[in-house]
Formats: sequence, C-alpha cells, structure tokens
Amino acid sequence: MNQKKSYRTAFIFLTVLFFLWGFITVLVDSLIPRLREVFTLSYFQAGMVQLAFFGAFFLLSIPAGYILSKIGYKKGIILGLSTMAVGCLLFYPAASYRIFGIFMLGYFILAGGITILQVAANPYVTILGPESSASSRLNLSQAFNSLGTSIAPLIGALFILSDKVMTSEEISSMNAAEQKQYYISEAAAVQEPFVGIAIFIAVIALVFAFVKLPKIGDTAASNDYGKVLRNKNLMLGAVGLFFYVGAEVALGSYMVNYFLSLNLSNTIINTPFMRTIAEWLLSSGITEASSMAVVGVFVTFYWTGAMIGRFIGSYLTKIMNPAVVLSAFAACAVTMLIITNFTVGLVAMWSIIAVGLFNSIMFPTIFSLALDRLGDDKPQGSGVLCTMIVGGAIIPPAYGFLVDSFSFNIAFILVMCCYAYIFYYGFRNKRRQVSI
Repeated sequence: MNQKKSYRTAFIFLTVLFFLWGFITVLVDSLIPRLREVFTLSYFQAGMVQLAFFGAFFLLSIPAGYILSKIGYKKGIILGLSTMAVGCLLFYPAASYRIFGIFMLGYFILAGGITILQVAANPYVTILGPESSASSRLNLSQAFNSLGTSIAPLIGALFILSDKVMTSEEISSMNAAEQKQYYISEAAAVQEPFVGIAIFIAVIALVFAFVKLPKIGDTAASNDYGKVLRNKNLMLGAVGLFFYVGAEVALGSYMVNYFLSLNLSNTIINTPFMRTIAEWLLSSGITEASSMAVVGVFVTFYWTGAMIGRFIGSYLTKIMNPAVVLSAFAACAVTMLIITNFTVGLVAMWSIIAVGLFNSIMFPTIFSLALDRLGDDKPQGSGVLCTMIVGGAIIPPAYGFLVDSFSFNIAFILVMCCYAYIFYYGFRNKRRQVSI
C-alpha cells in the first residue's frame, strides 16, 4: 500500500512537469511577433526559433540519456528544471540589449532543459507501476501536457501580446526618443513573463529536491548504447516517433493555408453555426477579421482534439491492448486524410481537424511500447526516442515542398505514409505481445 501511495505521489508531481513543459513550449510561440520588432528580424530569422527548439532535441537527447544513467531520474529532473530556469533568465539580457544571439542561446538552453525532462520523465512514468498499464499512465500525463499547450496561447495573448505590436514602418516614423521608449516597453513585455516563469521553475526544482521519489531499478547499471541500438523494437519505435511528430507538425503548420486554398472563409461566414463559433473565438465581428483569422481560429480544435483524445486514450489503453489502440487510431487518421482528400468545404475541414483527435495517443503509446522490456537501459532508450522528435523539423519542409510542387492532395500522401508506418508498428507489437 505504501509503495502504491509513493507511486501515486510521484506520478502527480511528474504530471505537473508534463503540463509545465507543454505550457512553456507553446508560450514561446507568442514571442515571435514581439521578437520581430524587438530584434528587427526577418520572417526567416524569426522562424529560426523553432530550429533552436528541435535542434536541442536532436543534439542533446542521447547525451541526456547518458547523464541520466549516471545520476538517476530524480537528479535528472532537477537538472532539467534548473537548465530551463537558466534559459528563461537569459531572455532578460537578450531583450535589454536587443541581441538575437543571446535570445537564441537562451531558447536553446530552455529547450535543452525540456529535452532532459522529456528523456527523464517519459520513461519514469512508464515504470511507476505495472508494465501492462504503462501506456495508460503516459497517455494521462501527456494529456496534461496537451492541457498546457491549450492554455498557453490564451496566457500569451493576455500577458505578452496584450498591447499593439507596431510594424517596422510605424517604428521608423518615430523619433529617436520614442523608438527608445518603445523598445524598452517591448523588452519588458518579453522579460517580465519569463522572469516570473524562471522563478516558478526554480521553486518546482526546489520542491523536487525535497520530495521523495521511489527509486526503481539501477539506472547506473548499464550505459551500453550499442545494446540499445541493436534493439529492433526500440529502433522501429524511434522511426515511428519521427513520423508521428513530423506528420502532426506538418498538418498543424500548414492547416491555415489548406483552409484558405479551399476558400473556407466564405463558407464559414455563410454558415450560421460556423459563423457563430468563429465570432465567439475571435471575440469580435467576423466581418472585421481577415480570411486568415476566420479560418485560423478553427486550428485550435486540431490541438484541443489531441488533448481530449489523450484523456480518452488513457482509459482505452488501460482496458485494451495499447498496440491495438495505436493501430486503430493510425487507421482512423489515414481514413480522415482520405476523406479530406476527396471532399471539399466543411467536410474536408472537419475531417482533417479530426486527425488531431487520433494523433493524441500516438507519442505516449509508441514511447511506452518501444521502451517495453528495456529494463535498466530505459534512460538510453528514452534518449534515442527523444532524438527522433527532430521529425518535426524535417517532415514539414518536405510536406511544404510537395504542396509547392504539386498540391495539398499529393502532400497528404506523405502524411498518410507516416500514419501507415505507425499502423504497422502497432500491429507488429500486437503480434509481439501475443507471441509471448
């Protein structure tokens, strides 16, 4: 009973971490309009922010696994939180001196801290209880991660983007004193929220330093990456994560453009129910909004669907074979893409939005299936898996290239292939479990 209580307490604290890094990851997106003016950036330079994020996962995941194998999960979590706090604090001098390089360094360090947390927390959740319910636990924790990503845009709008961001032309029309004052206020809009976040993260790290977490296994017992890389199921799972992250980010990144290509803004305006939803989300008259804003607000349902799906998936993977659930959700995602490919209007719109619901359980379920039976090699296995989050930096440009060269219909085939592989991985693990 005491062990169960210990596991429950640890699970609650870890789930708070999942919420925290999901919240911060998306909150930084709210900075981009500010960054362009504070640092006088091109759109390309502003887009480099995402490269810093995915680059941290690619470069640091395997080293993080090595570090975890030496210091253990608890110290790894504290290290990850401390690293995140340092990254947030670097936003202060970056904004004060308007040096984009310092900001990029700070964001890379912040992402590095999140990487360490991902590598530590994901496998730790899977071992806080029976192997049979590992996918269920990880789905539940990831659901709170999605809750953080859903809340962050609202907080960003209230505290980071609450006042008007001036264009370069408007800034150039000011005199030197006015420009200086404007840049000071813009820097404060970036600095204050992230100094507050850094303090909050430091408090959480302090709490973890004194909280008793159950020690499970001997994380220092093995540090043989050769053994891990020879594990076929792990490596196939790593490919599955690469495709999942790439497909999810590609669809989310280009969804507004897809809706515009279908001329859905007019359809939404002329459909009473859809118009009501758009006006409620926009908090203003729909006629005052641009076509991009009218269709863009519906992308929130794509990400919200992922959050809802993870809560549902936590239950389904508890009562059913997780590998079966994974294959079923992948098959549903492919079906939704086929529907959107052969329809137009609101049917095409809602079918592609529904893919978010079926994306929901993929990351935690693939992760837990890939780590199954790794034992004390789970830190290294987690490092390999988290490296494959780099799919979010590779699949979307390939998807965009296919849209530019052909059409959205052709580009969807690439994403369908990603989900087809995930279906295969789930089916393979179903057979693998049956044969035991």
